[in-house]
Amino acid sequence: MTNKRQKKSGAGFFLFLAVTLREAFRAKSNRQMSSMVVFRQILFTGYEALPLISFLALAIGGLVILQGSNLLQDFGQGIWVHIILVTVVVNELSGILTALVVIARSGTAISTELGNMRVRREIDLVESFGISPIGYLVVSRILGVVIATTVLVLYFNLVAVLGGWLFTRMFNQLDFRTFISGFLSVLKFSHVISAVIKSICFGLIISTVSTYQGLSVQRASTEVPQRTIKAVVISIFAVILVDMLITWLFWVLL
Repeated sequence: MTNKRQKKSGAGFFLFLAVTLREAFRAKSNRQMSSMVVFRQILFTGYEALPLISFLALAIGGLVILQGSNLLQDFGQGIWVHIILVTVVVNELSGILTALVVIARSGTAISTELGNMRVRREIDLVESFGISPIGYLVVSRILGVVIATTVLVLYFNLVAVLGGWLFTRMFNQLDFRTFISGFLSVLKFSHVISAVIKSICFGLIISTVSTYQGLSVQRASTEVPQRTIKAVVISIFAVILVDMLITWLFWVLL
């Protein structure tokens, strides 16, 4: 019985994903999609998360340099400081940590909001007016989360590099221009593309899973926290798997 439910749930999610992607590609001609919902989602997911992202990025950039100083000789003199920042922060930590923040804030909020709308029958009211819930409620949130997540990952990298430079000055009086010049000499275009692709995929995963779980609530309000927890767990699991897959693909192809 459990296996049948899991198969049904899995098939339902992929059907939901297919319909959502179709509506997303028709976003320009979709009159039901609300630009205000997209803007508010970007505001909540991106702008309101900037203080937390800034703190994490500064801390991670500094801690990576601080820990590296115990392993490398003449730290700050050579190119190793930049290699560590690019390999550890730009390639991996920036995307994963940003995704975890988005899951904790926006993923839970989206799932809870849509779940409560389902319980209060607001979704049924939207459908009664001939408006598609996916086109109006889902696609708008997905676009907002994807845009915000991508911008947050790029912002995380910029702040982390700044934090790395600040901590580097603790060991060596290295001016900012020299530090950035060395960093850019190590940073490749593939690193930036990898970070952007990961952020887009992470945003798509988090928003799609969260909206699906929220809309999967039936009539009981007790289902809302259960679906929210499920959205968090599935999102984390899927983000880590996709991160490993993209990293492996870039390693094989490049």
